[in-house]
Amino acid sequence: MPPKPKLTKEEITVMALTLIKEEGVEALTARELGKRLGVSSTPIFTVFRNMDEVKEAARALCYTEFEKQFSDIESYTPAFKRVGMLTVRYAINQPEMFKLLFMQAHTGEQGFESTFHDLGDVGKKCIRLLQRDYEVSEEDARRLFEAMWLYTFGLGAMCAMRVCQFNEEEVAVRLGQAFVGMMIVIKSGRYDGLLNKPEKDSGGMFNGMRVKDIPM
Repeated sequence: MPPKPKLTKEEITVMALTLIKEEGVEALTARELGKRLGVSSTPIFTVFRNMDEVKEAARALCYTEFEKQFSDIESYTPAFKRVGMLTVRYAINQPEMFKLLFMQAHTGEQGFESTFHDLGDVGKKCIRLLQRDYEVSEEDARRLFEAMWLYTFGLGAMCAMRVCQFNEEEVAVRLGQAFVGMMIVIKSGRYDGLLNKPEKDSGGMFNGMRVKDIPM
């Protein structure tokens, strides 16, 4: 018979997440985790097959905690902006958790759909809120969400990596500016055309329009 685990999966996962929060993802090793738990690495591997599984369990727990902050988001106006502000705030206050959730390499598909999948119910809720608050189609809501998530992630990553810092007002202003710009592009009906690659030696024209006349 295999030895009876001395620790539960939950105990190991909670400690793994605490270790990451305090020291970063790179610090999550069997030796360091065992030290924190007061055991050798053996009990860890009676519950988990390897450290990648431990990391994924910690990431799942982290996401559950991250998602809780959006429980009442539908009561805010505009609700979608609130999501962005909370996400950047999370990156500022919990940088290692933000890195664990959003700055890990994907082993499979690496398109935006994999990122959207990672966001789970938060992403789906954002699409519904955009449709509700701005009366846009599901397709345009997804376009808005993708563009704003990329921008929000950029702000969050810079804060988590301590590249720069923003206060609450700066975050609100920057997210608002980016959102209005994207909404103007979508409402113009020229979303695809305006986002094409720049044209070389086009005589100042872009997709059949003078650049200065583009409705942005």
